[in-house]
This record gives sequence, structure tokens and C-alpha cells, in this order.
Amino acid sequence: MRRINFSDLEAFVAIVRAGSFRKAAAERGVSGPAMSQALQNIEDQLGMRLLNRTTRSIALTEAGDMLMSRVSISFDNIREAVDAVQSLRGETVGRLRINAPMPAVDFVLSPLLPDFLKTYPGVSVELIADNSLVDMVSEGFDAGVRYGSDIARDMIAVPIGKPLKYIVVGSPDYFAAHEMPFHPRDLLNHDCIKIRFPGGAYFEWDFRKGDEEFNLLPDGRFTTSDARRAISAALSGVGLAFIIDGYALPELETGKLVQVLEDWTPATNRWSLYYPSRRQMPAALRAFIDFVKQHAG
Repeated sequence: MRRINFSDLEAFVAIVRAGSFRKAAAERGVSGPAMSQALQNIEDQLGMRLLNRTTRSIALTEAGDMLMSRVSISFDNIREAVDAVQSLRGETVGRLRINAPMPAVDFVLSPLLPDFLKTYPGVSVELIADNSLVDMVSEGFDAGVRYGSDIARDMIAVPIGKPLKYIVVGSPDYFAAHEMPFHPRDLLNHDCIKIRFPGGAYFEWDFRKGDEEFNLLPDGRFTTSDARRAISAALSGVGLAFIIDGYALPELETGKLVQVLEDWTPATNRWSLYYPSRRQMPAALRAFIDFVKQHAG
């Protein structure tokens, strides 16, 4: 059997990580048929199917899963080795892939990245906004940003950004038709805008005042997966939204939204940048971690 082409294996890993031939082709700057041909080359040489694909999705076969689990780690190690050798020139170079929820992208990473890229012109950054929990290593990410207990125990975490503050807001029109809540339990009588995570769970509303805590699984007629849609719905009088304060500050300043239960919503923990423990850390990741420690407070 002829040796499998290195670039074909790269294409296979890219297809699996992207979840589609089209996305993988766009990332690599080639055509979709070229990606399909690369996969076909490997399958022909191995004599077995690696992916089951339809017009809408792909799924690894047992053989494909076995190959992916081994090859993807090897490619990551190769990239890290190349970055390490290039760094001997005294310049930090390489690619950095980060996965983070949209709020962390909006309020923590987006303000940091322009200065980071100016400081390290040899580094490229791919930032993926994703509210779902992913296996960072198998998906090919160097680092991620998550909150609290969402971080796996085998990861190293570094606090990043300011403490989060979730607030309850509604429009003047909504409060013209509904009494204002003075205790979180009053929300049981209100139309609350629900946020559902990609995994299907609803976002709980957590309140604290001194030593008293109150947790609420909201009820309401409108559900979204995005904080911006929740703000839009609140502005339209659909109901009350429970969101990070940064999303609502402009509307609060103009009076388009009204904050309630302010004494029940203190600032909470911060986001954390997390990454796997590695003996040989990629130079770009080390530079970003150091940059975060210096600038994200």
C-alpha cells in the first residue's frame, strides 16, 4: 500500500473539526471537491470508510474515530514543534485557536485581541464564539474561556476580565402593565425571557442578598439562545431579561430599559481562560497567557 499523503491527512482532520466539507474547504482556502478528493484518497488507500456523510452532516465511522483520535494529536504536536523552532529566532510566532461563549468574546476577548495582535505580529488568532461545552483538545483548540464549574479538573485556569454582574431589566411599557418585583420570588408572577443553552438546558437566574440566596428557573413565553435577542425582546415589552449588565448599559442610560432587584444582583466570579497542562506549551499560547495576566484585570 502506498503511503498516505500528509496533506490528505491534514484535510481529513480539518473536515472532522469543521464538521463539514464546505467549512473545512473555506478554512484551508481550497475547493469543496478538493477536500472530498483528499478524503477519498485516504479511504481508497485504507480500503474502508472513515466518514458517513449526508448533504447536511458527517459522522465518524469506527475506523475514522480511531484515525482521528491519533492523527489530530500528532498534527497538534507537529504545529507546536514548528512554532517552538521558529521562536528560536527570538520572535513569537504561531496560530492560536480560542473557544469562548459570546459574552466572553464581547466583553473580555474582543477588547484584548487588537493590542495582543499588535504586540505579536507573528501570531494569528482564530476566535470561535460558541456557548456549548466542547472537548477543547479533540476539537483542536489551544485555549478556551468558561465560567465557574464548567471547566474540567484537568485544565489550568487563569482568571480573566472583571467580575460578572447579571441584572434584571424590563421596558417602561412592560412595567406600566406589571408591578415591579421587590424580591426574586415575585418573578414567578412575571413573564421572563428564557435563555436555552445549545445542550438544551435553561439558564437559571441566581440571586444573592447578604447571606440569602434565591435560584429561579424562569418561566415565560419567549426563549432564545442569545443575550442580544433577549435584550431586543425586553425592549419590545415581551418580558424581563436576566443578562450581563454590559448588554443593557446603553438602554439603561437612555431609559429604554429599567433595572429591578438591583440589591439582589451583586457582581459574581470572573471568567477563566483555561488550557491543558503541557510540557511544551505553544509559544503563541504562552504569550497570550502572559498578556492576559498583564492586561485583563
